[in-house]
Amino acid sequence: MLFPRIVIAAVGVITAVGAVLADLVIPDLAAQHAFNPAWPPHAKFHDAQYMVMTVLLGIIGLTLVLRRAGNPRGRLLCAAAILATPWLGMAGAFLFPDTATYDPEFAGQTRFILGMHGQVFLAVVLLLALGAAIVATLRTPADPGTRGGVPR
Repeated sequence: MLFPRIVIAAVGVITAVGAVLADLVIPDLAAQHAFNPAWPPHAKFHDAQYMVMTVLLGIIGLTLVLRRAGNPRGRLLCAAAILATPWLGMAGAFLFPDTATYDPEFAGQTRFILGMHGQVFLAVVLLLALGAAIVATLRTPADPGTRGGVPR
């Protein structure tokens, strides 16, 4: 189960650091988020909440992937589900009224990949990667010393 472990670990690292880099560290992107003067304090609070949440989810996912004890298949599937949470949450945000992936004043600076906002493109790529890792995990035969992936 090396392939799923590598893919899920990579998504874990991206999940743990991505929002902090984009929303706080990279100047052009941070200007649209944490340092956007047009954002009221409550919007900044929720941006900070999201950054902390993704760091924690990334750490939890990485811990599950890197642990050696217990049921490896169950840990990988659980890590994939945890790491999919913030990326699926982005998709769910589109269901709320008056939401957008960028503010109008940043339209000229916004990058699109294959017609998608860069952040949405990243979410699609990472969710597809997690899906491939899940399929690979489920197709990998259980260890002979286990019953259905659970130690005997």
